[in-house]
Amino acid sequence: MSTVQTLVDSGIHFGQRRTNWNPKMARFIFGERNKIHIIDIRETLKGLLLAERFIEQVVASGKDVCFVGTKRQAKDSIAKYATEVGMPFVNERWLGGILTNFRTIRDRLGRLEELDRLVESGEIDTYSKKMASQLLRQRRKITRNLDGIRTMEKMPGALMVVDVSREANALREARSLGIPTIGLVDTDGDPDLVDIAIPGNDDSIRAVEAVLRELCAAISRGKGQRTAQAEGNDAASENDNGDDGSSRRRRSSRSSFRSDNGAAPATEAPAGEG
Repeated sequence: MSTVQTLVDSGIHFGQRRTNWNPKMARFIFGERNKIHIIDIRETLKGLLLAERFIEQVVASGKDVCFVGTKRQAKDSIAKYATEVGMPFVNERWLGGILTNFRTIRDRLGRLEELDRLVESGEIDTYSKKMASQLLRQRRKITRNLDGIRTMEKMPGALMVVDVSREANALREARSLGIPTIGLVDTDGDPDLVDIAIPGNDDSIRAVEAVLRELCAAISRGKGQRTAQAEGNDAASENDNGDDGSSRRRRSSRSSFRSDNGAAPATEAPAGEG
């Protein structure tokens, strides 16, 4: 099945009611049906392909893509697809400072690791019931809000959001840090909030999944390029080391020959010195 047919079947072209639209989305709208705006599937495909190419380049360069989708229709899909490709994600409430105050967030994640060790080792059983209950509640809270980014050791190379209006805080943080943004934008959203807009229905679970599948496929391709580049660099390093070794052997042999024959010109410094 083609990408276009998959997108159409997912209902990604159904926008919001015409009374609830953002005029900035006019260039992405094909028409209307039963007072519902119909998104031009060609514009959706154009934005999706642009996002795929960009994400593939970002991942190939060694950076990660952080996925954000906290609305009910997106949260499960965000967790599923981001986890499959090993990318960080936020599918619960966006905590202010996840990007702009990253050091504090890392401290919270460090606390989560401490609490995990307490539970896994059984040491938490040595605490009073009240204290153990407080620690477990703290662990659940941190896990719920930050578990998706616990492996994010550095700033992401791009931010992908579902519903730009709902994730406006995340987009503002990314923009303040110069992090490129991609967004699935419905007809009631502002496409200017993201660098790459994918016009489409952000209230349909199937539509969200269709977009995420394509983007994660691009991530997989980028990871393949990343691996190939790393292997190429390793091979080049081994070749360089081999060349250095043979060069040293050649210099050693030449020096030995001159020493044995005593025929080296006095004006020529022995090989291997200064």
